[in-house]
Amino acid sequence: MPKKPEKTATKLAQTKPKKSASSEYTAKQITVLEGLDPVRKRPGMYIGNTAGEGLHHLVWEAVDNGIDEAMAGFCNEIKVVLLPEGKAQVSDNGRGIPVDKHPLTKLSALETVMTRLHSGGKFGEGGYKVSGGLHGVGISVVNALSSLMRTEVKRDGKIWMQEYSKGNTKNKLKAIGTTKETGTTQLWQADPEIFTVLDYNWATILDHLRQQAYLTKGVKIIIKDERIPASEKAYIFYFEGGIASYVRYLNHSHQVAQEKVFYVEKEQDDIQVEIALQYTTDFREMVYTFANNIHTVEGGMHLVGFRSALTRVLNNYARKNNHLKEKDDNLSGEDVREGLTAVISVKLKEPQFEGQTKAKLGNAEVRTVVENIFNDYFTAFLEEGPRDAREILGKCFLAQQARVAARSARESVLRKGAFEGMALPGKLADCSSRNPDECELFIVEGDSAGGSAKQGRNRRFQAILPLRGKILNVEKSRIDKIVSNNELKSLILALGTNIGDQFKLEDLRYNHVVIMTDADVDGAHIRTLLLTLFYRYFPQIVEKGHLYIAKPPLYRVQKGKEIYYIYSDEELEQLKKKLGSNELVSVFADVSTGSASDASINSASDVSTGSTSDVSAEGEDEDKTEIKSTKLNIQHYKGLGEMNPTQLWETTMDPEHRIMKKVSVKEAAKADEVFEILMGSDVFARKRFIQTHAKSVKNLDI
Repeated sequence: MPKKPEKTATKLAQTKPKKSASSEYTAKQITVLEGLDPVRKRPGMYIGNTAGEGLHHLVWEAVDNGIDEAMAGFCNEIKVVLLPEGKAQVSDNGRGIPVDKHPLTKLSALETVMTRLHSGGKFGEGGYKVSGGLHGVGISVVNALSSLMRTEVKRDGKIWMQEYSKGNTKNKLKAIGTTKETGTTQLWQADPEIFTVLDYNWATILDHLRQQAYLTKGVKIIIKDERIPASEKAYIFYFEGGIASYVRYLNHSHQVAQEKVFYVEKEQDDIQVEIALQYTTDFREMVYTFANNIHTVEGGMHLVGFRSALTRVLNNYARKNNHLKEKDDNLSGEDVREGLTAVISVKLKEPQFEGQTKAKLGNAEVRTVVENIFNDYFTAFLEEGPRDAREILGKCFLAQQARVAARSARESVLRKGAFEGMALPGKLADCSSRNPDECELFIVEGDSAGGSAKQGRNRRFQAILPLRGKILNVEKSRIDKIVSNNELKSLILALGTNIGDQFKLEDLRYNHVVIMTDADVDGAHIRTLLLTLFYRYFPQIVEKGHLYIAKPPLYRVQKGKEIYYIYSDEELEQLKKKLGSNELVSVFADVSTGSASDASINSASDVSTGSTSDVSAEGEDEDKTEIKSTKLNIQHYKGLGEMNPTQLWETTMDPEHRIMKKVSVKEAAKADEVFEILMGSDVFARKRFIQTHAKSVKNLDI
């Protein structure tokens, strides 16, 4: 008889995993962070990051307390001082933080505010009517992330002082003098254990505080830079005109179509509304919205109310005064917003922001209030100023005509189904993948670089679009010219998003859109033209983090079998010292490419590049110049076309090794101003800009 099979001793269904210490989950694994420990544990949750943005956020938090006092009517001067050793000081002449004992914490109110999260005068009744900082984490976060902090309060006839370190109290609150003044002074030093950047940027500080001064009219903001005593700098911002002055500032480099700035300040249902606007002869719309002095970059209900009222008022006025006949179509929202510069600021008790970043205002009641106030006062403005009304309507009708023409041109170019199959531009070397999340589009300067890029790329997920020469300057062109331009037409088709009012970000065919140009003057110019195009007509691509700038190397250094790719002259000097060679031993510089200069570095987006190399040349022949010796081989790349496909892949296109810069717009007003100066029609403004900044140019390619 055949032998019966033995039963399996192990039953998998009944097998239990062995216990380990890491698999246990009990009360012991629950961590409770007390005091300001959560801030130090996860600083990014409170200030965004621990680099430059987070460092400057400390200043904004301290300044916001003074702004809140100013909005409440108790402060008219704020002073910001940048000090040596990474220290900063912010003082105001408000009421001063209370120093009496808090009934719950049994500590002084000052120590409670400085060392406890979610404490302050912004939650209960009687503290602040309106406030920008609603979470009560502001100054306590600054304290938590500072290795040293000192607070002085002038109040009740005395000067009170207390010191802290990393969120912990160092000494008891004590009176150190007498005074008849009131106010608060905060001095701190950012903790180097937390921050990767400890140097405050002067221009960033100025731009932010200038904006706050415009939004809080009647408050004086003083900024001093005392980090280098011999070159101390100081500014004073004070604007009686408030956001009306802000609109004039935004338009100072633009030609205005409307002489008088419209301005209204009114309160309704406990909501303060402040609106200023002025039309220019430009094509772009520039509208900034604020809620309790917080920049709501994604707009919200105050913007919705403003836009609907603007369109309705202009159409009603046009029909009432026979500018629009009965058979004529109404002006659209797009028509009335072309060339518009506006600032909308609302202040309310309980703002509801959508998202952690406070980017959008969600209070529905704000829409009705803004709509009613703007409707009444802008109608009166048009009735009382017929000359300005004619100029505004003339601008709107011109925009309407251009929109109709552009729609016809766009429909002929971007018809339905134009992005499928053979409709893609012939010059586009597309990738095989159809998953946009992994696909990349490299916009390349010229056929030479395009050829190297096409051969060196990963064909599965990398597409190449070469552009011929310098594209159209869109700062001076309407959309109908853009869609009829061959180079831009190819780019629009490749992106797949359409353009103008038919733009759809969800149709973007590539997650990474990379501008890849030569590191010379022409390359910088082409890069600037492309950045202008994306900033003006594809802003969502920039805002959502899809636009990048490739950073190709400037040098290839070889010593024996070791190869190094170098991105600046400073890096080259450091490498030469590291390798023990202070002399250039073998230098190759191709002189046959016809680029503008054979030893220049000029990048509109990279300010970290060094000065040009002092390389002398001997033995020149038709293809290259060479200095021979035995130690180092140094090749200077003047253009992407000089790299062979393998080198271009290894240095600039390989996701594992490449360096790319992500394009973002942190200061939209400043960016808009620079684009207008560099690319606009005002030649005098551009000349003045060049004269002002000529000495700061490190590398001049002539």
